[in-house]
Amino acid sequence: MIDLEPDGYGTHTLRRTKSSLVYKKVGNLRACQLLLGHMKLESTVRYLGIEVDDALKMSEQIDL
Repeated sequence: MIDLEPDGYGTHTLRRTKSSLVYKKVGNLRACQLLLGHMKLESTVRYLGIEVDDALKMSEQIDL
């Protein structure tokens, strides 16, 4: 429907892409955690492929 090769993109690919874009734009790791439905922040960090120390520094700077 959006002119992408269906074999190259699945729902999981789009799920990860969306959360990665949110993280890059806003830097809010907690928001990404909620979007992804992860119980542990460490799971979100691993899923997005970012460093734990960097992620925690960024998340501490943003109040929810």
